[in-house]
Amino acid sequence: MTTLDDTPNKQEIFADGFWHNNAIFAQLLGMCPLLGVTTNAENGFWMGLATLLVLIGSNLIVSLVRGLIPDEVRIPAYIVIIASLVTVVELTMNAWMHEMYLILGLFIPLIVVNCAILGRAEAFASKNTVTNSLVDAVAMGLGFTFALLLLGGVRELLGQGELFGFDIFGSSYPDVLLFILPPGAFIALGFILAGVNLVNIRMKKRKEALAVQQAEAAS
Repeated sequence: MTTLDDTPNKQEIFADGFWHNNAIFAQLLGMCPLLGVTTNAENGFWMGLATLLVLIGSNLIVSLVRGLIPDEVRIPAYIVIIASLVTVVELTMNAWMHEMYLILGLFIPLIVVNCAILGRAEAFASKNTVTNSLVDAVAMGLGFTFALLLLGGVRELLGQGELFGFDIFGSSYPDVLLFILPPGAFIALGFILAGVNLVNIRMKKRKEALAVQQAEAAS
């Protein structure tokens, strides 16, 4: 099987994880925390950061021990690794960020069953070097955090006229409760995905136009 280690381009790995293969925008994975905790930008940021830490730890450990885990038990082994890391993150947040821990609640232990984390362990870390696995984890984690932060920021801004608790639109802004409630998450996510698809289409057209120009210049 061909892996990215055959052509170890760290920039491509990062771009793929952060944008082109983004867990939310491209794969629509991790919808539970995305829609459940992103009532504001701060919640989205801390949930994304917790997921990022677990991703980095799981990718590094899986890449280090990939040759020691039999194929028959690799998935259960990955889940044990991820669950251990989630427990560490959960206890740390409970000790040092108790208020945020209470806000995020059940969604922190649910990181264990986040398909994005298990998917990277199986599809990438188990087949690549530690360095590339670290780059992939950082890229995927930052991409996931960006998606949560963006959705949380949009919902907070449109719902309350605030961003990270700071008043943006002034006291005269009428709160739009819809965007704070679960239906607002689906509506805001739909518009964000439409915007992401538009950006991808324009990027593709630019790439195709550049390829035509290069072909014409070469001829």
